[in-house]
Amino acid sequence: MIRLTRLNGSEVVVNALLIQQIEAMPDTIITLTTGVKLMVQEAPEEVVEYAVEYLQHLHGSTENSTDSGQGGSRAIAVGQWGRVVR
Repeated sequence: MIRLTRLNGSEVVVNALLIQQIEAMPDTIITLTTGVKLMVQEAPEEVVEYAVEYLQHLHGSTENSTDSGQGGSRAIAVGQWGRVVR
């Protein structure tokens, strides 16, 4: 999930797996596979960066689920502005 900012300044958490398209008109409009459309403050390039980072982290965590050093799974969270925090 990635954290983004609506035009009114409120925070919205978006499932990056559901993003169908991102448009700049000039505001950034994200269309989800559910048909929901969101307008956010972040530029399309930022949204793509956050989504790619999140998806790469998900892919990496499934391959390396014992990287915590104790044989357990790694804990992940998404920090402010959509950044993945370990």
